[in-house]
Amino acid sequence: MVSGDRQVSIGERGPFDSMQQEFSKHFERIDVLCPNPGKPQTVSTMHGNVHLHVAPCGRLGTARWIVNKGSGLIEEHKHEAITSHDYGWFYNGLGSAQLSSRTGVPYLSEIHHVPGYPFAADWRERRDRIIARAYLRFARRRAAAFRVVNHKQMPDLLLRWGVPAAKIMVLPSVYLDLRVFCPSESAPEKIYDLCFVGRMVSNKGIPHVLSALKILKGRDQDYSIVLVGRGPERERWQAQARALGVRATWIEWVDRPEDLAQIYSQSRLVVCASSCEGGPRFTVEAMACGTPVVSTPVGVMWDLLADGRCGRLTGFDPWSMAAAFSECLLDEGVRLVMGQEAARAALPYERARAIATYADGVKALAAMRQS
Repeated sequence: MVSGDRQVSIGERGPFDSMQQEFSKHFERIDVLCPNPGKPQTVSTMHGNVHLHVAPCGRLGTARWIVNKGSGLIEEHKHEAITSHDYGWFYNGLGSAQLSSRTGVPYLSEIHHVPGYPFAADWRERRDRIIARAYLRFARRRAAAFRVVNHKQMPDLLLRWGVPAAKIMVLPSVYLDLRVFCPSESAPEKIYDLCFVGRMVSNKGIPHVLSALKILKGRDQDYSIVLVGRGPERERWQAQARALGVRATWIEWVDRPEDLAQIYSQSRLVVCASSCEGGPRFTVEAMACGTPVVSTPVGVMWDLLADGRCGRLTGFDPWSMAAAFSECLLDEGVRLVMGQEAARAALPYERARAIATYADGVKALAAMRQS
């Protein structure tokens, strides 16, 4: 497994560690090649059979290291499949393609999202989209298959970019603990009208959300928002909210998933305004708690919101967002029905079930070599 995770090898538990706790149950041994985190490695084995190997080099040497290190591991342990988390400058994918060619072990190229698709927030995303297309041209004949994590957006793009339909595997990457993310037994007090959770970076589209709330305030619809997360845009967004007169609550961090679930349950609506996403995870967590969603048509949101039963899809502009917010919030009866539908729609993303689907996909990849 060629990973992009920099946390797990230095002892910081996050989504990758949580996923491996369940995923590792499906395999005898998993070797994970990790990028250099810039700190000394403190964890080499986790969950009994997951072994971590950290690159001793920077990004430019990563592809060559993957080939050399991976070849030794495959020779020693006889692995049957390679998975590669492919993004950015695609060092992982370039190395995995060469490793697959050298060893004969098939590789699964995991494309969770493409920056700048469906909408480019800035020139960097436009550049990254060009790089992604070049990688797909390189990999479409070399990879045994491509993992995508939603049913429409990424399959449509890969097909347009020349990837054969037979090579596209839809294996969602949202894994929910439905014991934590579930509707509250008692009706919690709604403290916030809107909720956003995520890293505060430019592609999240929050300036448009704040502008939409300003538009609605001018129509005597004065809604509040809570924003949970850290990032370089936080102070700029705070200044914008103050300038627009938007009622915003800022929470930098929550320690436990249970605390996050409570915030979802205290919110009437969750919003995603991103220009590109693979999931996003937080919107599906909120849906599992019975909170409807307004989102741009990114990632899995198209799959879940296109029929309008669990929330609304919106455009990337403040006026579209304002209309969607108003539609979901003005009629409380409609909002409650949406929340009930949202909780039902989130059930297929239950953690053990979704990870088992992923594991079955990897096993199917391994069977390609045997056949």
